[in-house]
Amino acid sequence: MSETKDNVAAFIDRLLAGEVSALARAISLVEARNEIGGRIHRAIQTHSGRAQIVGITGPPGVGKSTLINAYITSLRRQNKRVAVVAVDPSSPLTGGSVLGDRTRMGRHSDDPEVFIRSVSARGHLGGLSATIHSVVDLIDCAGWDIIVLETVGTGQSETEVMEIADVNIVIIAPGLGDDVQAIKAGILEIADILVINKSDTPMAIRTERQLKAMLQLRHTDAQSVPVLQTTATEEKGIDDLAHAIEEKFFSSDDNDRKTRLLQRVRRQVAQEASEKIKHLVLSDASDTMNDLLLAIIEGKDNHENLLDIIITTYFSDSGLIGRPT
Repeated sequence: MSETKDNVAAFIDRLLAGEVSALARAISLVEARNEIGGRIHRAIQTHSGRAQIVGITGPPGVGKSTLINAYITSLRRQNKRVAVVAVDPSSPLTGGSVLGDRTRMGRHSDDPEVFIRSVSARGHLGGLSATIHSVVDLIDCAGWDIIVLETVGTGQSETEVMEIADVNIVIIAPGLGDDVQAIKAGILEIADILVINKSDTPMAIRTERQLKAMLQLRHTDAQSVPVLQTTATEEKGIDDLAHAIEEKFFSSDDNDRKTRLLQRVRRQVAQEASEKIKHLVLSDASDTMNDLLLAIIEGKDNHENLLDIIITTYFSDSGLIGRPT
């Protein structure tokens, strides 16, 4: 793509018109941290904040992708345009990723009203990716009604999705037993809706009782979290889930578009600030930085004070510590 102003403006027009090829290209540019990608993202900010964002997380093997596939079918019966962003784990050595969710949701690949994109976590913790906010904004501005975020699926640390999704679904499988106890302090705590998938197995009713008992021990709001049973392979319980998601979205105090967009941008800015400071610390090999780090090792200072120095210096541009290149 040419970097001329006119061509970028024309490209943005195509994106806002909902052209899928323009959306796919824009996401690639944003993921690559391309300068043009940044320009495109800045230009479409005023057009985002309309889509409903549904986060779906849970341990590996509970059937997240299969359930999403069935959920898409339910939404398409309502003539909803659906986009799915599936975050796949990446290699710690190469940064590469399998990006396999397109094959698991292949039945919708020919539907022009369904957009499925796999992205790599690229080592980002929290179950999503470092560019997920920008990716969601691009899909939102292109006119999709529902955006489904599927997290990596690595366990209880996947709580970042609650910071971007309007409704958060946590999926578990029946018969987890002690595993329910192991994850309850993590992803179970962020659930707006709890789903027991593979409910055609004998342990489903017992697992439902366990979850409801656990919810009663939490604060008042958590006690109203629905616990639903689905069998995604047979599309059982999916319409009930879709209805529950819709109810949660419209009952939210943050349903106002401006409020939701403000929250999304606030989190995005905070994440980008964190990434920049991390890069600053890792890339600065100056004597000044090394002296500050040695002071911690020698017990003369602590991490909190050093962070204050870095933040103050970074934003004041005093030159004490080198800026990231």
